[in-house]
Amino acid sequence: MMAMVMTRSEAPAGIDTTIDYLIPTSRINRRFWAPGKEFNTGIYQPYPVTIRNARLAPEPFTLDTHGFCLSHQPSGIEDFRDQAVLKRAYPAEVDAITKALTGCDLVVPMGGQLRSPVISGAGIQPPAAEAHVDFNTSSANRLAKAIYDKTAPGGPGYKRFIAFSLWRTFSDPPQDWPLALCEFASIGDDDGVPNVKVDVDEIPEGDALFAPIEGEDQMMAATIFRHNPAHRWWYFPDMTADEVIFIKFHDSDHDRAWRAPHTAFHDTGRPDAHTRESYEFRAIAYFTK
Repeated sequence: MMAMVMTRSEAPAGIDTTIDYLIPTSRINRRFWAPGKEFNTGIYQPYPVTIRNARLAPEPFTLDTHGFCLSHQPSGIEDFRDQAVLKRAYPAEVDAITKALTGCDLVVPMGGQLRSPVISGAGIQPPAAEAHVDFNTSSANRLAKAIYDKTAPGGPGYKRFIAFSLWRTFSDPPQDWPLALCEFASIGDDDGVPNVKVDVDEIPEGDALFAPIEGEDQMMAATIFRHNPAHRWWYFPDMTADEVIFIKFHDSDHDRAWRAPHTAFHDTGRPDAHTRESYEFRAIAYFTK
């Protein structure tokens, strides 16, 4: 008897789905972050969107035009679940990739994060499933200066920086929770608002979620977005472990694409999808010359 050959389902030209956006009346917006858990006090609502297949786009996506790009960058890491190996070996790979993609002079790592929608454990977080950028302008500027001053005390300073993530999935394609990215030119200046990150051992409950926090205005904050029908969303289906997405969180040069909202979304149209496992590594690229 001839064995049946299973073929992989094909990615469509676009997916009609929903993305969670902040509703206009949401006022106290915080992301509480505990080991293995996250909780947003912001009030979100799913809005209909079309997420287009970026592999079928008429031209490549570039950092300075779109705020993100895809790059073929095989890794020497054999097991991305081995966090000891990741911490020891991956920063050097990020350094080389970033310098090749941006032409920067210095890369300072901030650390990595494993994510999976169903696999839990120490150091593993769920996918972030709302339209966001990991910093706002104020937080990015403060963090870039603090990290540079610590890394290169007395150094020549920098003329520009990019706070970014290098995102890689290491589960087999297709993945059930791909990453969607919003094209920079489609984002309105007033679409985003701050979302303060609060690190805790346990997620608070009830009124404690909204109680005043001393020094909150100096805490790191992400940017979360209200819906705008002009937003143009893209994704790269069937990613392999040899590919990375470079995502701008903040580029201090606002004459270029300087941020890229992004989110995970559940692709229910691929019956052969595998559980997404991904690793994102944050760092800051400095331009000193």
